[in-house]
Amino acid sequence: MKRRSPAAPLLLPLITFGIYTLVWFVKTKNEMNEANASNPEVRIPTAWLFIVPFVNIWWMWRYAVGVETFTNRRISTVGAFLLMFLLGVIGDAIVQSKFNATIDGR
Repeated sequence: MKRRSPAAPLLLPLITFGIYTLVWFVKTKNEMNEANASNPEVRIPTAWLFIVPFVNIWWMWRYAVGVETFTNRRISTVGAFLLMFLLGVIGDAIVQSKFNATIDGR
């Protein structure tokens, strides 16, 4: 996975009117799917489902499962889901910092 600044998912959605959030989800989803390719149970489905009402909640849960697997349980599925669902861009920044910590081996 590519190392990104946690400020990007926090601040860029404000400038791009939320579009960067979708870009961030798609890019990190693809990178997590590549990293977890040997485990099809944690595969995150297409991001098109993210724009379908009510289905997007299920999609975000599947994304959170991928986050837990990729970060080696540095953040739980429930924790990642609640951060992103309830805190929005703040939760995205926290999840990105967990990605960075995993990449750095901390």
